[in-house]
Amino acid sequence: MQIQPCGPLRGELTVPGDKSISHRAVMLGALASGTTHITGFLMGEDCLSTIDCFRKMGVQIEITDKEVIVEGVGLHGLCEPEEELYTGNSGTTTRLLCGILAGQPFTATLNGDASIQKRPMGRVIKPLREMGASIEGKNDNYCPLTLYPSELYGIEYRLPVASAQLKSAILLAGLYAEGQTTVIEPAPSRDHTERMFRALGVEIDTEGNTITLDPPEDLRAVDIEVPGDISSAAFFLVAGAIVPGSELTIKNVGVNPTRTGILDVLRDMGADISISNFRDNAEPVCDLTVKYSALHGVEIGGSIIPRLIDELPVIAVAAAFAQGETIIRDAQELKVKESNRIAAMVNELTRAGVNVEETEDGMIIRGGKTPHGASFETYKDHRIAMSLAVLALAADGASRIDDPEVVAISYPGFFHTLEQLGG
Repeated sequence: MQIQPCGPLRGELTVPGDKSISHRAVMLGALASGTTHITGFLMGEDCLSTIDCFRKMGVQIEITDKEVIVEGVGLHGLCEPEEELYTGNSGTTTRLLCGILAGQPFTATLNGDASIQKRPMGRVIKPLREMGASIEGKNDNYCPLTLYPSELYGIEYRLPVASAQLKSAILLAGLYAEGQTTVIEPAPSRDHTERMFRALGVEIDTEGNTITLDPPEDLRAVDIEVPGDISSAAFFLVAGAIVPGSELTIKNVGVNPTRTGILDVLRDMGADISISNFRDNAEPVCDLTVKYSALHGVEIGGSIIPRLIDELPVIAVAAAFAQGETIIRDAQELKVKESNRIAAMVNELTRAGVNVEETEDGMIIRGGKTPHGASFETYKDHRIAMSLAVLALAADGASRIDDPEVVAISYPGFFHTLEQLGG
């Protein structure tokens, strides 16, 4: 795909539903008693993998033009799958399903695509085994993973890193454990699982960075409205900030405080971002307006990293157009995403003439010179592809992006939306 530099981006848009919430809505809807109607569901490949896995375990799930309807089977109603549960490219599906399957009275095997088979699962396996789970994996760390029937017991577990996937896997296993399950985070990570648990009637208590769950008798089905994904909105926030003359309004975006690090960092860089139409139900939602502005470098690290881990590739693009030096640190987690996102962004920014240096836990980007167009590699990573497309909009000269179809993992209509706005 070839992308030309564009004039001002203008208009209103909505972004697809939040990927994290969409996954959890299907999972907990399947485990609830009753019917769950999910609106705003993300019809991306990752979330469809979650639906496929639960269908293989006997859950009836209907997809219509307006909603996803999940006929819950209750906490103990899943059936043994007759075939391998294939999770595609979805780390969320794989890791969270480990927690659910650990407490089932049947054997199941999880596997994914080539990328998933390289992503470490040991950090999930360890606490689940401490709870009594019986799990086997390739080299004790990789898919395929096979989980066998076992009795689970609640534990207190201190997370080695702030990870919503790891936290959620333990809490989901806690639904089936005897006694309380407690997770202690080093820093707050996204709390969609805890919020949804409360909505479904689970007793879960959060004090600071400590989350404690009491196993319920059952879950009660509730309808779930999925807000727009701030991780998808991030690409348009950066595009609006770096393309001269732009003004974009992104409507109905989820602004859960555990996810809004992107807003904090872009504002620190000088971005003109305003909030309107704020409302708060199960998840806080608002409209975001971004206008072009001169950006400057900042230092990003510490407790804010879990709040923007998925947005760091496009933040690196913003840094390339900012005056001065931007330092990203404490972001080792980027190395075990769909690709090694630190190495990927350093390589591709270098192709565009950006002065960028890879570090052990992040990168240093020295902005001030407009990047030039280049032929970019996506590493089969949807967020790398969309980040480089944003860079190309404001670059000096045309760019090419290989394998653009990979954006379908989280944002199937991304390039169409860009064109509508003037890209």
